[in-house]
Amino acid sequence: MPVLTSHQTIGLLGGSFDPPHMGHVHISKQALGRFGLDRVWWLVSPGNPLKPDAPASMARRMVACREIMQDPRVTITDIEARLGTRYTADTLRALQKSWPRTRFVWLMGADNLASFHRWQEWRWIVRNVPIGVMARPGEQIRAGLSPMAQQFARYRVRPAMLAHAKAPAWALLGGPMRDISSTELRARGEWE
Repeated sequence: MPVLTSHQTIGLLGGSFDPPHMGHVHISKQALGRFGLDRVWWLVSPGNPLKPDAPASMARRMVACREIMQDPRVTITDIEARLGTRYTADTLRALQKSWPRTRFVWLMGADNLASFHRWQEWRWIVRNVPIGVMARPGEQIRAGLSPMAQQFARYRVRPAMLAHAKAPAWALLGGPMRDISSTELRARGEWE
């Protein structure tokens, strides 16, 4: 389990990381600086309930994440597998219970915000954890028109305020982007 001191603000970047790539590194560093986070945890998930195919082995993905992410402020963790949680809301509840003095911020790409309304208990997530949305090429308009963005429009804050905002709160971070995805890397045969 990751070790924490009290009153830190931790950004949680969940995903299969199948494979991890420089886009993950880029958004983690952007989130640390622009959202004012103390640390970021990569939550390497056992699997994604919304994806039909199982990812590569957890061990392989953890090693690959540790090789590509070389920043002491970022922790690579398989905490979801150890907690036995399948859905983000369950993971967040368990983390909040285990670390009640830690502020957690959920991090996601704009592409995920566009389909966020399909996630289990998505409204609970919005109401209980601030959300930092990272720019993705070609996804900003869809993200802005998403059910979550529309329903919670009045809770949008400036990125610099997110680490200290009380949920519901969300920020959409623009700026330089990396046009790469794990799906694309697998399709090109760069991760088998």
